[in-house]
Amino acid sequence: MSSKRTLDERLIEKNEQLKKAMETAKQYQSQLKQLEKRKKEEERKKRTRRLIEIGAVVESVLGREFSEGDNIRLMNFLKSQNERGNYFNAAMQKPVVDDGITFDDFPQ
Repeated sequence: MSSKRTLDERLIEKNEQLKKAMETAKQYQSQLKQLEKRKKEEERKKRTRRLIEIGAVVESVLGREFSEGDNIRLMNFLKSQNERGNYFNAAMQKPVVDDGITFDDFPQ
């Protein structure tokens, strides 16, 4: 004679399976959050590096440190270049010529 499980036993088993599945889902959610956080950190670091490089280029062209008010003058200059004929945007679309200069060559 085969032993059949009662409905109560089956309910208990299914609840345990559900509990394990929910714990696994929580672990996956936690892993997703960690990955998303890491991705945001990487994007922020890339943006920060890009901004630092832009600042280094501007200071090298100016021949001095970027000072108070320079950001507004630079922004107005770039906007006026675009208003006059999209000069800045056009210049940024040109292919880059590798003249051997790296960001390490800029003064710190």
